[in-house]
Amino acid sequence: MTGRRCSTFPLWPVCALLMLSGCATDALELAPSAPDKPWVTGEKGKASTTDATTTTGAADFGVASKPELALISTPVEVDNRRSYDLPALIDLAQRSNPSTRNAWERAKQAALAVGMTEAVSLPMISANVIGGYQRSKRPVDVPIIGEKDINTTVKGVVPALALKWLVFDFGQRAALREAAREVSFAANVTFNAMHQKVIFDVTRRYYEHSAAVTGHQIAQQTLRNSKAVLAAVQAKLNEGRATTVELALARQQVAQAELRIVRANGQEQNTYQMLLAGMGVNATLDLNIKGALDRKIPNRFDGVTQEVIEAALSRRPDIQAGYAAMQASQAGIKVAKAEFMPKVFIAATLSAPSGDFNIGALPDLNSQSSQKGMIVGASIPIFDGGLRAAQLKNAQSVANVASETFRKMQLDAVAEIVLASNALKTALAANNAANTLVQTSNIAFDASLEAYKNGLGTITIVNETNNALLDARLAQADAKAAAFIAAANLAFFAGALTSSDQASNLADQPIITRTNSPSTQ
Repeated sequence: MTGRRCSTFPLWPVCALLMLSGCATDALELAPSAPDKPWVTGEKGKASTTDATTTTGAADFGVASKPELALISTPVEVDNRRSYDLPALIDLAQRSNPSTRNAWERAKQAALAVGMTEAVSLPMISANVIGGYQRSKRPVDVPIIGEKDINTTVKGVVPALALKWLVFDFGQRAALREAAREVSFAANVTFNAMHQKVIFDVTRRYYEHSAAVTGHQIAQQTLRNSKAVLAAVQAKLNEGRATTVELALARQQVAQAELRIVRANGQEQNTYQMLLAGMGVNATLDLNIKGALDRKIPNRFDGVTQEVIEAALSRRPDIQAGYAAMQASQAGIKVAKAEFMPKVFIAATLSAPSGDFNIGALPDLNSQSSQKGMIVGASIPIFDGGLRAAQLKNAQSVANVASETFRKMQLDAVAEIVLASNALKTALAANNAANTLVQTSNIAFDASLEAYKNGLGTITIVNETNNALLDARLAQADAKAAAFIAAANLAFFAGALTSSDQASNLADQPIITRTNSPSTQ
């Protein structure tokens, strides 16, 4: 009799799995311990066992600081010694604004998508290697000799080249390429649109800041006027021709003028920060900005014509992007229709397997051969439960939505152009009225001050005319800035605000100077 060898299945893998089965729930140590207790980081991100509290015992929900997060990257160098006019500010914004950089990356992604759709039209060739090794031991009862172990070894390697090529698909890949090209075109014009928006944002906030700077200067001039009035009152008081009440009113006017300077300075700083935010640069930059409210602007604007509106629609990048999206949706219908058609493909393989077979003391058996083959096939869809029909209807619905979205974009664009045209007409009229108001207010203040010095007026009238002159000058600055902003707004909505040169010469824009009278201050 010969005994059989008993093999026991190793139990240590099972034990290890049982020991590790509870590790998943241990991750709860990473979370806060309670809904009303702050999370405090501990070792390797685990929650600390010590609660964070303030000196009064209140829970402190602050987080640990990370100094590396305070490092703000600056893609361009800024020269703090130079004076930045509008074109220089726009150039700085276009080179550093994160929005333009993101639009650039999206345009590159869309271009790569076109390349990927073209790549699927080419054959796919892959190299595959399969290797294996097997060793076995089997006890065999041999007469006379007794029990004998026979070792068997099998090993081999199969290198192979495989080719797959979709030869014909009834235009599905061509439709995908068409859709990808339309999307790439939309991304490219959107990139230009983002630059146009940056130009408009910087222009608008530049003129807002210029108006605030002018307002600060006007407040300083008003303070000088108030001090001149105070000096006149003091001179009359020394001569016995004024009262202490008049002196108090004059001093009150000076105090009000000083308060206006403080407020005007705050407004100047606020508009400066808004300008930096529109540029997409660090708010801590200290730039020397050159104002531009001394430029000429047209007296009036007669509005836009149908020809101007049509020209604007043809060059607006958002309209072109919407049209490209509509064309891409039409290509999507072609893709869905192609799913109903058969696909013809070619598959080929080339391999050279080799292997060794060894049994005990017998000589090794070596095997080497080569194999090659090619298959031409066709895949014909027959039944899919209505999936392809649903995909086709969905593609048609997407195309309908894209078409209506494009039509709405056209209507909205026309409304934007007309509203911008009306705003420009109103702004120019307000600027003309403000200029007249400043002239009359200046005459009234000079006359009232001179009359008071000669004993023919009252301090109340002088203060009133001084305040009226201040309001008129502020209104003039605001109206001038509003006129420039309205001109930039119209040029932007008309798709004509495409460079820093055009932004800095708004009065020379063809869309604005088409029917205008000569320019004025």
